[in-house]
Amino acid sequence: MDQRLQRNQVPTEKTWNLVDLFQTRDDFLAELDELLKMADQLANEKGKLLTNGPSLFHALEKYFDFSARLWRLSAYVSLKQSADSSDPENQADAARVDAASAQIETTLSFFEDEFMELDEERLNALERETTELAEYRPYFTKLFALKPYRLHPEAEKTIKALSEILDAPYTIYARSKLADMQFLPVKDRNGKILPMSFTLYENSYASTQDTELRRKAYDSFTKTLDAYKNTFASVYAAEVAKTVAIAKLRGYRTATEYLLQRQQVSETMYNHQLDIIYKELAPHMQRYAELKRQALGLDRMTYADLLAPMDSTGPQTTFEESKAAILKALKIMGPEYHAIIEEGLNSRWVDYGDNIGKSTGGFCSSPYGIHSYILMTWTGDIRNILTLAHELGHAGHLMLAQKYQKMANYRPSLFFIEAPSTINELILAQYLKKNATSDELKRSVTERLLSTYYHNFVTHLLEGVYQRKVFRLAETGEALTASKLTELFNETLTGFWGDAVQLEDRDGLTWMRQPHYYSGLYSYTYSAGLTVATAVAGQIAEEGQPAVDRWLSVLKEGGRLTPQKLIEKAHVDILNPETIRRAVAYVGTLVDDMQAAAIQ
Repeated sequence: MDQRLQRNQVPTEKTWNLVDLFQTRDDFLAELDELLKMADQLANEKGKLLTNGPSLFHALEKYFDFSARLWRLSAYVSLKQSADSSDPENQADAARVDAASAQIETTLSFFEDEFMELDEERLNALERETTELAEYRPYFTKLFALKPYRLHPEAEKTIKALSEILDAPYTIYARSKLADMQFLPVKDRNGKILPMSFTLYENSYASTQDTELRRKAYDSFTKTLDAYKNTFASVYAAEVAKTVAIAKLRGYRTATEYLLQRQQVSETMYNHQLDIIYKELAPHMQRYAELKRQALGLDRMTYADLLAPMDSTGPQTTFEESKAAILKALKIMGPEYHAIIEEGLNSRWVDYGDNIGKSTGGFCSSPYGIHSYILMTWTGDIRNILTLAHELGHAGHLMLAQKYQKMANYRPSLFFIEAPSTINELILAQYLKKNATSDELKRSVTERLLSTYYHNFVTHLLEGVYQRKVFRLAETGEALTASKLTELFNETLTGFWGDAVQLEDRDGLTWMRQPHYYSGLYSYTYSAGLTVATAVAGQIAEEGQPAVDRWLSVLKEGGRLTPQKLIEKAHVDILNPETIRRAVAYVGTLVDDMQAAAIQ
C-alpha cells in the first residue's frame, strides 16, 4: 500500500517559503514578545486619540501598523498548521498566538471604543484639520454603521477577552478533521490497496473514473464521518449558538442580519443568490447528472458519482506545464497584474505537495504587508490548473489592493471576494479551449469549466441553502443534533437533485466536510462571486481592453467601496435577478455542449 509522506519528506520546491514571513521560529517568538510589549505601550494612548486631527491620524497609523504585524504573526502559525496540523509544535504555536491575540485585543479594545465616540460632524472637522484623515473615511463609514449595535466598552472588552474560547468550535473541528480522523484503506478495480484520507478523497478518489474505487472510497469516507457525527454536530451547534447569542446581545433581529451587515449585503442580495440558483440551476444539473450516468455506463447515479469525469482520457498536467499555460492566459490582464502572478508561481508562494496532516481543499492567505500564500494539493488532473488559477486570482486581487490601499481599506466584503478568483478560471478555460488541439481536449476543458460552476453554484450554493435552514431553525430554539443536521442536508440535496440522483441517508453526513460554516455566511458568496465573474468575463470577451482596465480599477479599490458599489463599478447590476439568471443560463449552454459532444 502506498504511504502518504510526512511533511519533512515533501520536496522543498513543492512547499511554500515561510522564511518570507519569519527567518526562524526564534524570530517568530521574538516578534510575539515584542507585540505583547507594544500592546502595553499603546495602552498609554487611551483617552488621547481624539485630541485633535494629528493625534487621530497618528493613532490610526499606529493601530493599523500594529494590526498588520499581528496579522502576519497569526498567518505564520495558521500556515504552519495548514501544512501539518499533526505537528505538536505547530499546535502549540497556534495556541500561543491565539492566547496572545485575545490578550492584545482586550488591551487595545479602547481604540475602537474611542473611534466610535466620533460622529460625522466631528470627523469632518478633524479632516479639515488633517487632510490625510480622508484616507480613513471608508473605515469610519463601516464603523459608524455598527454604532447602534455597539455594546458598553466593558462588554466589548469582555467579548474580545473571550475570543480564544469563542473561536474554539473551529479549532476543534479543524484538529479533529485533519489530525484525528482515520479512514479505512480502499481497493481500486485492480485490487490494489490504497491509503485513504480527507485530502485523498476530496482531491483524487471523489473524481476518479474508477467506479469501484470511487464508491468504496465514498463508503470509507462516510463511515468515518458517521463515527464523528455527534462530535461535529456539537461543535457546529456551539458555533451557531454563539452567533445567535452575539446577534441578540447586540440587538439584531436575527443572526443572519448580524452576519450580513458585516458583509455590507442586503438580505435581498443574499436570498436572490440562494433562491434563484437553487431553483433554476437544478434542471440543468439534473440533466447533466443523467448525461454523466450514461457516459459512465452506470446503472444508477449516486451521490458518490457526481464528481466523476465523463472523459475517460482526461488530460494530465504537471505544475510546470500549468504555470506556462496560466501565464499565457493571463497576459490579457496587463503587465502589472501579470507580474504578480509570475512572481507567485516562481517564488514559492504555492504549497502543492501532499503530506499527512495537510489541510484539504485550497486557499489563498494574504496578510497585509507580505505576499500571498496559496495552499492546494497537486494530483495532475487538469482541474488542478483551474484551482491554481483560482487561488492566484485571490493573490492578484489582494496584492493590487495592498499596493493601492491602506490596511484599513484593504479587504473587500466576502460577497465580492470570490469574483476575482473565479474570473481567472473562466479566462483560463477560454484560453485552453481556444488553443485545444482536438475536439476531445475542448470537451475535456468544457467539462472542467462545468466543474467550476459545480463547485460554486452547486457544492457551495447547497451549503448556503443548508446554512440558511440551520440558522432559521436555531432562531426558534430547536436543538441542532447530528440527526437533525443530517436530515436538513438530505432535504437540501433532495430538493435540488430530485430523481436524477439516488440519494441515501448517509449522503446527508457530508455537511461535515466543509470548514466554511465557521466563517459566518461564507458558502453562498462563492455563487455571488461567480455570478459577477461570468458577467465580467463576458464583457472582456466582447470589449477587450476597456473591460480589462475597468476590472483592474475595481481590484485596486480593495475594500474602499461596498460590494454593491464595487460590482456596479464593473458595470454589473447585481440587484437585477436577470444577472443571476444569465449566469445560470450560461451553465445550461455548457451542458448543451457536453450533450452535443456525447451524441457525436
